Amino acid sequence: MAPTTDFDLWLAGTFREHGSFTALVVLVRIAEPAVTPLASTFLTVVGDEVGWADMAALFTGAGRAWDGAVFFAQLDAGPLENGAARARLRALEQRMSADRLVINEGDFFDALGRRLKVEEIPAH
Repeated sequence: MAPTTDFDLWLAGTFREHGSFTALVVLVRIAEPAVTPLASTFLTVVGDEVGWADMAALFTGAGRAWDGAVFFAQLDAGPLENGAARARLRALEQRMSADRLVINEGDFFDALGRRLKVEEIPAH
């Protein structure tokens, strides 16, 4: 499959460089100026055959309207066991709840698979 989105390029490059890995995923709503976490999950990446269209269709099955997805590739130990992935996901959710800028530690994509970044709004 030829990469067609920023997500496709990220997935292909990450898999090529690291092999199989677990990704913690957080679906978000983007309503400027806020980014709000909606749902989270984890998945094991075993190849780069899944494109953004397939991933977006999977997320649509979550039953919630979403505007973006953040992927936190866990590259330190290969694919994680389910319990370890759940524990890391819960810790990530807590950190993200306290500070939305944690999103920038992952790879953030909009509903079209384009790369995004959260910017801090200065207090006036």
